[in-house]
Amino acid sequence: MAWIHPRSSGSARGRALTRWADQSGQALLEAAFTLPIILLIAVGILEFGRAFQTWQVVTNAAREGARIAILPSSTTTDVQNRVTTYLQGGALDNYQNATVSVDPGTIAVSTGTASSSVVTVNYPFSFLVLNPVANLVVNGSTAGTPITLTAAAEMRNEAQ
Repeated sequence: MAWIHPRSSGSARGRALTRWADQSGQALLEAAFTLPIILLIAVGILEFGRAFQTWQVVTNAAREGARIAILPSSTTTDVQNRVTTYLQGGALDNYQNATVSVDPGTIAVSTGTASSSVVTVNYPFSFLVLNPVANLVVNGSTAGTPITLTAAAEMRNEAQ
């Protein structure tokens, strides 16, 4: 039996090896293109999940502040302290930079209106990785500027 070179066209094994040799860099090239996209998607999911969790803590802090604001003997300082305590308990690292405002309002009750308190909390949130991209999408500002998450809660005052 004569020896046949593996790359010769007469052998099935030779054709398979030739095909494999032609495609040896294709998998590496495909991985180089897809890996950054997959990593960006994974980081985006984590970042937006963190932003949503932070927004929920800010919303609940506004609600807690409104619960204090509707009491007859409460002050704005009491409301701000309760909101700050809730933000700190929610593990937000930048809680001291949050702003809290308490405004009077009116709320519809059956056939009339009643006085209410509106508590608004503004919290500066920064993405860990995607902050430059998020700033371009949200407000066109420069990278490094935090995005403000805002939540408000309104409740009827108990004085009535």
